[in-house]
Amino acid sequence: MADVPDYSLGTPCWFELGTTDQSAAKQFYGQLFGWSAQDYPMGPDEFYTMLRLNGRDAGAAYTLSAKLLEQGVKAHWNVYFATPDVDASAALVSKLGGALIQPPFDVMDAGRMAICKDPGGAMFSLWQGKRHRGAAVLNENNAVCWSELATRDIGQARDFYIGMFGWKTQSSANMASYIEFIAGGLARGGLLPMDDDWKGIPSHWAIYVLVEDCDAAAAKVRALGGTLRHGPFSAPGVGRIAMLADPQGAGFSVITLDQAV
Repeated sequence: MADVPDYSLGTPCWFELGTTDQSAAKQFYGQLFGWSAQDYPMGPDEFYTMLRLNGRDAGAAYTLSAKLLEQGVKAHWNVYFATPDVDASAALVSKLGGALIQPPFDVMDAGRMAICKDPGGAMFSLWQGKRHRGAAVLNENNAVCWSELATRDIGQARDFYIGMFGWKTQSSANMASYIEFIAGGLARGGLLPMDDDWKGIPSHWAIYVLVEDCDAAAAKVRALGGTLRHGPFSAPGVGRIAMLADPQGAGFSVITLDQAV
């Protein structure tokens, strides 16, 4: 079992699916990754679904509201970043060129959060964990292992998140234009520059799930009604990757790491 890192400032700590069909999403990810699902009431006919791998929280899912759908929000995976003081972190967002979409609020006794948008338009959330500090499983098969921002202005994005979280950054050894970010002493994810192939797709955060066999996982996604967007392809010195979408259109990637990584 891989150890879960300490969720210090700027560490991706929680992964949440906003979907148009919560029941179908539970079945899809359950069959794909072996995630179990437990529903918690949020209100009349509303549930927050905890997605668990071998009994440990791996992420969550909820149904997008009618208001969000009217605003054009599509099914997506959202990344939360840890902070010891969500109010202080939220106060930086606008100063650094982003936008505070929802000011800090308490999520019962689980924690305190805020919903934000970076200068390139990518949504993300801030999380100050209390009873629930974040994912209890990372960096093992069928769990999230990497978070990635696809953005059209990688320099602007890097400066924004360094200002937000104090990240250290470095160019990837295998792709000079790819920027890896370091939080809590470890590389946690990357910033991917969007080119003309991404036309019509907004800047966004996405997740990578570690799998034993990338090609087999990609084939299973298609068999379960999902979509293969790109790959599978080999990234030298990294592993084999497939960029996918679930049946409701939420994008995510799977990766099988090279043994030498």
